[in-house]
This record gives sequence, C-alpha cells and structure tokens, in this order.
Amino acid sequence: MSDSVVTVRPRRVRVVCWVSAVTLLVVFSLVATSLTGATGNGYGTFQRGDQFAMIGLGVFGALGFLLFTRPRVVADAKGVRVRNVISSYELPWEVIRGVRFDRGAPWASLELHDDDLLPMVALQAADKESAVEAVRALRRLHQAHLAALSAGQSAPR
Repeated sequence: MSDSVVTVRPRRVRVVCWVSAVTLLVVFSLVATSLTGATGNGYGTFQRGDQFAMIGLGVFGALGFLLFTRPRVVADAKGVRVRNVISSYELPWEVIRGVRFDRGAPWASLELHDDDLLPMVALQAADKESAVEAVRALRRLHQAHLAALSAGQSAPR
C-alpha cells in the first residue's frame, strides 16, 4: 500500500476570510474610536466601555470569519480525516464507496457505503485545478486500498 499522505486546505476562501477578518476588526476599531460625546439628542454619552464593547464585537466577528479557514482533509493508506467548519470525522477506507466532485457542486464529498454523502469543505470548486488534483490523489489512495483488499482476498490461505 502507498505511504503517501494527502493534506488539503482551501486556498481562496482562506485568503478572503483573513482579509475580511482584518478589515472587520479595523472598521470596528475605527468606529469605536469615533464613539465619543453625547448620543443622538444628548440623553446619554458614550463611555470607554462602549468603545471596548465595539472592539470586542469586531474581535468576535473576525473570529467568526476565521472559522471558515478551519476545513482540512488529511488522507493516508488507513483512511480519511475530514475537518469541516464545525464538525470533524475520521473514516477508514472500508466505509467509503468513492470520492465525488459533481459538476456544479461547491465542494467534493465522500460517498459512503450506507449511501450517506460526507461533504469535504476543504476541497472547494473555487480552488479549481488544485481541488481537482486533490480529488484525484484521494481517488488514488482509495483505489490502492481497494487493490490491497482484493489482493489480500485472492491470496491462498
């Protein structure tokens, strides 16, 4: 069986998320520094706590954007580890029927023997050729596993 390891992370989405997170943090910080003096018609005033709260909102918003940089797929001869935005899965090749990347789909998915589809958000159509190469590498690992199974079953005991 092959010793290769395939590791995939989305490319374009990571750049967009980092730029968006930094921009959001800068905008909220600028808004926070402008929060001074009386509010609207003078019944209240902005305090230092209001400024910190606005910066805090910017930090939480930026962290929300950065959640979308989390997806990753790591595959080797034993199986596939998929980490999506929130959930994570570790699957042996035995439960995987195939690797799908349907035309028009936003990302690739694993087709399981129980007819479930497990999305792999790290393999995004926006990454074009690098995503296609990653899917081909996963398919090669899957085929190597299937070949090793059939060779093991056909060997005399």
